Amino acid sequence: MFYNMKRFPDDFMFELTKDEWKELVTNCDHIPETMKYSYIPPFAFTEHGVTMLSSVLRSDVAIDTSILIVRAFVAMRQLILDPPINEVKELQRDVRELKQYIEEVFTDYNDINEDTRMQLELINETLAELQVKNKELNKPRQHIGFIKPEQ
Repeated sequence: MFYNMKRFPDDFMFELTKDEWKELVTNCDHIPETMKYSYIPPFAFTEHGVTMLSSVLRSDVAIDTSILIVRAFVAMRQLILDPPINEVKELQRDVRELKQYIEEVFTDYNDINEDTRMQLELINETLAELQVKNKELNKPRQHIGFIKPEQ
């Protein structure tokens, strides 16, 4: 086993299950062929475990690898804290805003139509009143003066 086990409690390191290892091997092309057929699943380190590992390992390759892994954990944390914009959600938001805008425009349009309808009704009423007055003014008038008898 590992002679520095005291440095790696359960929240620093854990052993993968056989199913996890099989899935990892199937989906990853970076694992060396000799490891792919191992019957004993390897240990995996958490972010804290990688930090502890860098203090245990002393070769230049191990140190460089530990640095890269720590940077990967930092990048993963940054992605979790500030995820990239989801394009589908952004499109949904844009569609909602556009729909709201269209509803506002149609509401304004309907208000204008209502105002226009009322104005047209007033114009029609005024025209009807003018026509009534016009008929009264254009009635045949009684002639003033001598009327010739009809024969």
